[in-house]
Amino acid sequence: MTLSLEQIRENNARARQLLRRSRDQHFAVGAFNIDNQETLIAIAKAAKKLNSPVMVELSKSEVTSMGLENVRDMVDNYKKEYGIEMYINLDHSPTVEDCMAAIDAGYEFIHIDISQGNHNATDEEIVKGTREVVEYAKYTGAVVEGEPHYFGGSSDVFKEAIDYEEIKKTFSTPEGSKAFVDATGIDTYAAAIGNLHGKYPVPKILDLDLLQKIRDVLDPKTFISLHGGSDTPLHYFESAAKIGVSKVNVNTDLRFAFRTTVDQVLDANPDQVSVAKLMPQVENAVQAVVEEKIKAFNSAGKAII
Repeated sequence: MTLSLEQIRENNARARQLLRRSRDQHFAVGAFNIDNQETLIAIAKAAKKLNSPVMVELSKSEVTSMGLENVRDMVDNYKKEYGIEMYINLDHSPTVEDCMAAIDAGYEFIHIDISQGNHNATDEEIVKGTREVVEYAKYTGAVVEGEPHYFGGSSDVFKEAIDYEEIKKTFSTPEGSKAFVDATGIDTYAAAIGNLHGKYPVPKILDLDLLQKIRDVLDPKTFISLHGGSDTPLHYFESAAKIGVSKVNVNTDLRFAFRTTVDQVLDANPDQVSVAKLMPQVENAVQAVVEEKIKAFNSAGKAII
């Protein structure tokens, strides 16, 4: 079902109100990646159980797999069925054209990441592409997120330890954060403070003092997001929400729960060929991860339907 322009603008206005609420009430909204319907159902059930607002999000590969418009319809269907506050975020989109397509499809949150498609993109190229998306999004009111350089890690399980001396070279700076926001006009700034994508043999360490300095120099109307929300001690998110982070992205923890539980279920049911009969246990495992994050983000009980 294609949304009308009026419906898209109304949804986007609600999305902006959500981030304002998160900033005022000191909670962060969980943005959870999906690459199948079972994960979407698990997120919806967790949102319903804890009365929490949530975002589901798709990166380039997930859009290719599931379909931009198809996910819009699925989210709208489950939002209505469960009676929940749920939005869609286009995650780390590498091109302006892909962002425009998602804006046209009624995605409320758009993350333009020029460096994702080209790790060697210049500052000028990143600013130019980001500004194009910001301008295009004004027609519908979609919330635009950006970042000034390639973000470390990927949504995988790593065996090597984290080299924080190297990672620190990619950290955001207060001055650089403000300059990028001012140059692009984005609504949400993706801060890099040690929050790597993926799972590692040792827990991640977030520089909350740096996060506070970034929050202090940005316009209060600018929102802050943290990517790499997997495999991170939960107390960091509790503190980050108090400092003013409005959105936390989670991907690998969901994928890991899904994959490991699928393996267990298959081993326990070698003769079962009905996938539908195998999925409830998998959905429950993913839902448990989502609920854990929601509680840490302090977003439980914050939904407005």
